[in-house]
Amino acid sequence: MEDLEIEIPHYFLCPISLQIMKDPVTAITGITYDRDSIEQWLQNSSTATAAAVCPVSKQPLPRTADLTPNHTLRRLIQAWCTLNSVNRIPTPKSPLAKPHVTKLLREILHHAPPSGSLHALLKLDSLASESDRNRATIADAGAAKAMVSLVLNPEFRTASAGGVEHALRVLNLVWNHTPETTTKLLVRQNEGPLLHSLTWILNNSNSNSQQNQTTQAMCLANRVIAYASASLLERIEPEFFRTIVVRILESRTASKQARRSALQALVEACPWGANRAKIVEADAIHALIELQLDQMSSSASAGSKVGAVAAAAGEKHATELAFDLLARLCTSADGRERLVGHAAGLAVVAKRTLRVSAATDDRAVQVLGMVARYAAGKEEVLTEMLRVGAVTKLCMVMQADCAAYLKEKARGILREHSAFWNNSPCIAVYLLTWYPR
Repeated sequence: MEDLEIEIPHYFLCPISLQIMKDPVTAITGITYDRDSIEQWLQNSSTATAAAVCPVSKQPLPRTADLTPNHTLRRLIQAWCTLNSVNRIPTPKSPLAKPHVTKLLREILHHAPPSGSLHALLKLDSLASESDRNRATIADAGAAKAMVSLVLNPEFRTASAGGVEHALRVLNLVWNHTPETTTKLLVRQNEGPLLHSLTWILNNSNSNSQQNQTTQAMCLANRVIAYASASLLERIEPEFFRTIVVRILESRTASKQARRSALQALVEACPWGANRAKIVEADAIHALIELQLDQMSSSASAGSKVGAVAAAAGEKHATELAFDLLARLCTSADGRERLVGHAAGLAVVAKRTLRVSAATDDRAVQVLGMVARYAAGKEEVLTEMLRVGAVTKLCMVMQADCAAYLKEKARGILREHSAFWNNSPCIAVYLLTWYPR
């Protein structure tokens, strides 16, 4: 529509987007909209307890209401585009039909041997990747349950390495389109075997070519942890945590998405003390410190201030998760010992303070406070905090634009250990004067 003198017939325009309709559909209220616009409207407006309303007539319009393709209007729009030398609106593809998905699922589940179902699984993966509309249809056909059954099938996992990746991707794609009650029930019914199967998949995704499979498996494991029952979370096998640390956090080839999912899963498992002990035993603290060192090195080598800022922004959420996990693990003596035992442990915590986000600052100050108070060999630890600049950072928190509660935390740490630190040049005289011990 580059020629502004061309007058567009008003009935060619979608009432929502006010753009020429590419795929006009008529709602049960009799009003015609562009399919993408009305579907997005229904998605955003309807809830579990209330239907959306028609944007024009204001009549109730349920999310599941039929949208009838208006082929006549579409042909008129296409003819008008051709006549006025406007880019022709292509004929839209027919919406994915539920019976077609059901047929594919039947082929996938009942084809022998398991590797023979790969063609249908590839087709389903391709359809799910095309559009949000397709994902909703595939979910409605029961794809989540079917994909879980594949992941749980040891014969399928060993016979069809490529098929495992496609099954995991389809499951992750349709997850948000499956009712929460259904996904929760599906996880609760299979949580133990499912977590065991995902651990096996992660341990057997060794090559760089299987990086996508690792990412998909870790994303699904994170979802399982989020929906799992308390009884499962209390008895997660140490092998699961070792696998996450070795295959994801310590791996140089793991994707950023896999790392974020791994960190989120570990944080979700931390409320149980037994899990914290298992995570510490899996050497997660060493992996967390090394991850932060890698991120800081990447930011420093970005080559410009803009590049460094962009890199830091991309890793912000992962850093927040890492420090959240670090603070939880340092509630135990073993966790604090491993942090202090790493040559760069305290230095990394100090370096990241006031560099990433308020959430990271909160957890970093919490870690420094616990280490300073409870760590074995306290004098050596307090000396190390001085040497790596942790005490200086606590002083800077007092002066920075931080929340009042965070300043109070930093003040408490400085006051508690001022007898040891008061001769250090990094402690400003006015701090000792204003806040005497």
